Amino acid sequence: MSKDYYEILGVSKDASQDEIRRAFRRLAKEYHPDRNPDDPSAEAKFKEINEAYEVLSDPSKRSNYDAYGNPDGPFGTGGGSGPFSGGGPFTGRDFGDFGFPFGDVFGSFEDLFTGGARRRASTGPVRGRDLEVSAEVTLEEAFSGVDKDIEVTRVESCSRCNGTGAEPGTSVVTCRTCNGAGQVRTTVNTVLGSMTTVKTCPTCGGTGKTVERPCSECRGSGETARTRTVTVTIPPGANSGLHLRLAGQGDAGRRGGPPGDLYVAVFVKPHAIFERQGDDLILNRTISFPLAALGGTTTIPTLEGDVELNIPAGTQPGAVLRLRGKGMPKLRYRSRGDLMVRVNVRVPTRLSSEERELIMKLGRSQDETIGDNRSFFQRLRDAAGGNRDS
Repeated sequence: MSKDYYEILGVSKDASQDEIRRAFRRLAKEYHPDRNPDDPSAEAKFKEINEAYEVLSDPSKRSNYDAYGNPDGPFGTGGGSGPFSGGGPFTGRDFGDFGFPFGDVFGSFEDLFTGGARRRASTGPVRGRDLEVSAEVTLEEAFSGVDKDIEVTRVESCSRCNGTGAEPGTSVVTCRTCNGAGQVRTTVNTVLGSMTTVKTCPTCGGTGKTVERPCSECRGSGETARTRTVTVTIPPGANSGLHLRLAGQGDAGRRGGPPGDLYVAVFVKPHAIFERQGDDLILNRTISFPLAALGGTTTIPTLEGDVELNIPAGTQPGAVLRLRGKGMPKLRYRSRGDLMVRVNVRVPTRLSSEERELIMKLGRSQDETIGDNRSFFQRLRDAAGGNRDS
């Protein structure tokens, strides 16, 4: 029985590459030997996880594994459970002994249906995958800019074998099956004529190289998962949704290919006082009725400290006063947004006799029907949005 690589990674058989990659990173981080130095079972599990990921992350190997239970295909020697696998009563070589290369014919038919593309892998350098992580910052940090340390689990070249896949002390040699070409060419004579197929070498997987003995750390893949701390610079004016690229900080490349990039998605946490709209900030401020009527100044907070705000005489409830250049820095520009102060007028609920008399005089001067005084105060509360009966 072949291993159930999907079960090892805890994913379904129709899992996407992103789902497989996320599962691998999570498990590799959990069972990494550096985090479990005294647990031999964790090291064995880690190697098993790497083996499963090596197969399921490679479209060609995964397709063979899904179809035949063996990443090397129906005639591979990896212990698959297919009808012509190494564990059965017959192998591809057995059929060849009858004087007819059945294995090549079956491979030819597969290429007819798939165009051969699935079985032919690139033998050159392959760029590493790009990764994405998130970084959460406060509004103050987004205002001034900040360096954030984030943890990233990524695929790196195996430190034990330096990415060669060979156990230290052993060699990487030219594949004897394909003589370093990474592909094998087969010509089959059938009743339909000669058929020539070119396939990925089943021995070296298309690399043109094999190892005398696979590395005990990475099982010959040349790769292993590592968790690293990466510092990302959040620029002043950053907003939620901003993506920052850290070149070369993604997964390691294969066969000498360059590493992928790391993308950091910025999320700015909501603020207790300020509301952000683009580069502008909004502040709700309640002032007294006399200040709104007569005008004056009041102290308000900004992200740089307290400042004085001028209140024009006759300021109405709901008015918005603008402080230019007191908002957020504009990303990649030297200018800044504005601070918008939304004014609310506080209507007094308790009045002294003197205050009551003064307000009654004001009401009578404006031809208001004061009566028991409720209509005037009710009008003030309505204007200020403070109607408690609604």
